[in-house]
Amino acid sequence: MDDFAQKMADILNCGALNLAMAIGYKNRIFDTLEDMGRPATAAEIAAATGLNERYLREWLAIMVTGEIITHGKTPDDENTYYLPPEHAGFLTRKSGSSNLGVYTQEIPLLTSCAMESVIRGFQSGQGIAFSQYPDFQQFMSQLADAKHEQVLLSEFLPAVENGKLVEKLKSGIRVCDLGCGHGVALNLMAQAFPKSRFTGIDNHEPAIETARKDAKKAGLSNVAYKNRDAAKINGDPEFDQCFDYICAFDAIHDQSHPLDALKGVRYMLAPGGLFSMVDIKARTNPADNMDHPMGPFLYTVSLMHCMPVGLNDNGTGLGMMWGREQAEAMLAQAGFEEVQVREMAHDGFNLHYLCKVPE
Repeated sequence: MDDFAQKMADILNCGALNLAMAIGYKNRIFDTLEDMGRPATAAEIAAATGLNERYLREWLAIMVTGEIITHGKTPDDENTYYLPPEHAGFLTRKSGSSNLGVYTQEIPLLTSCAMESVIRGFQSGQGIAFSQYPDFQQFMSQLADAKHEQVLLSEFLPAVENGKLVEKLKSGIRVCDLGCGHGVALNLMAQAFPKSRFTGIDNHEPAIETARKDAKKAGLSNVAYKNRDAAKINGDPEFDQCFDYICAFDAIHDQSHPLDALKGVRYMLAPGGLFSMVDIKARTNPADNMDHPMGPFLYTVSLMHCMPVGLNDNGTGLGMMWGREQAEAMLAQAGFEEVQVREMAHDGFNLHYLCKVPE
């Protein structure tokens, strides 16, 4: 078999493995195998998971031939299956920030949400409505929320200006989360810093309603949520220099009009204000992403979701992989003169663009 034929076989095998692993992750099979901690028969795994044994045996065959789990035999010549700890460390919910297994769900979810619409888009050039992705959006929200709960207060905020932001939050400042979604990040901050006031902005009303309900349930009186389009804020007197700190977590690249949204951020910041834009770690030219460890995966997620969503409302269709060069240029166009770009130890997928407005 020549090199490209082998590459094609690898692609087909890996695509199939991704689908099967997504099913296994969703059904918590990897977690159960990790908890068992020993070679087990299909019947034992079925009993431990509560899943159908026949389906499990077919799935286990995929995992064995894909070298995800190992195969053995009982003294009675019955097949056994074992998840090595060094594999579990990247596949299960216990593996925390090293968990790559969770991402196996993305491509299958996007396929079910948008495959036919993306195919039609190649002919029409039309975008795809945000509302077409409910399952994918729920999944991505869960990922983002879990990350915020793990690192926002303990790692991300303390790193901004070497702890100076946290001191300001303790004293009391005005904060906005642009593209706040379900409000997990904002509600965490509102609880931790009761002297500050927090505003969440998002144009997806169901997410805003969830955020409001959660804030009310938590008894938070220093947080408010507004259903607004970030691209239409610039020039609105209500938002003129009204925030001291604004954050946008993986939100800008999905905007139909990202430059207008960034101009809105600049307009909303008071003198001396800070803007944290957390967005994908990549280069703008695809040729410069040849060594990106997950380049094809991230470009595919962009093709299936970020780019078509960004084409709505005659949008630019920026895409997830807009890259550092374009991000820095767009921030400059929006009026940000001082931009620091930093990597984050707790998040290898993204960069932190910290922008400061002159006093």
